[in-house]
Amino acid sequence: MSEHLQSAVQTLVERLGAEEQVYREQTTIFIAPENIVEVCRTLRDDFDFDMLADETAVDYWPQEEPRFHIVYQMHSLPHNVYLSLRVPVNGRDPSVPTIEGLFPNANWHEREIWDMYGVRFEGHSDLRRILMPYDWEGHPLRKDYPLGYEEVQFTFNFDEIDLRKPYVKE
Repeated sequence: MSEHLQSAVQTLVERLGAEEQVYREQTTIFIAPENIVEVCRTLRDDFDFDMLADETAVDYWPQEEPRFHIVYQMHSLPHNVYLSLRVPVNGRDPSVPTIEGLFPNANWHEREIWDMYGVRFEGHSDLRRILMPYDWEGHPLRKDYPLGYEEVQFTFNFDEIDLRKPYVKE
C-alpha cells in the first residue's frame, strides 16, 4: 500500500470511525451512511482523491441488515491510487446522503441506483428515474424483483423452486 493511501486510510479510521479491510491488495473502507459526505470531503480536500470513478450498489437479499452496500470507487489522479468505499444500508427505507455537491458526476450514478435498487439519496437535486420509464413500478435490480411472474431461484430456496419447475417426462 502506498504511503499516500495508508495516510488517508489511517485518517479515516481514526477521525471518522471507518473500518479498513484489505483483500488481495485492494483496500476497502466501510463507512456509516451519516459519514459518507465527510469522508468524501476529507478524501477530496486533504488527500487529492479528485475523481469519483464509479458509484454503484450491491443487494444482499434476503439479508436485511444490511441489505445493500453502496460502493464508491475514488481515484487520486496525482497519486494514481484507487480507494473503494462501502456504505452498508438496511433494507427498510434505504437512504444515504448524496455526495453530488462534492462530485457532480454522482448525480447520474445516484439516479441510476435509485432507479434500479430503490435506495434514496437524501439531498439529491433531481432524484428521478434515469433508465426505466417514469411510470415503471419497482426496482429491477433488486434480487426480490419478480422476473416474468416466476420466483427467482437461489441456493436458499433451490429445493422449493425445483419442485415446481416443469421438466420433460422421460
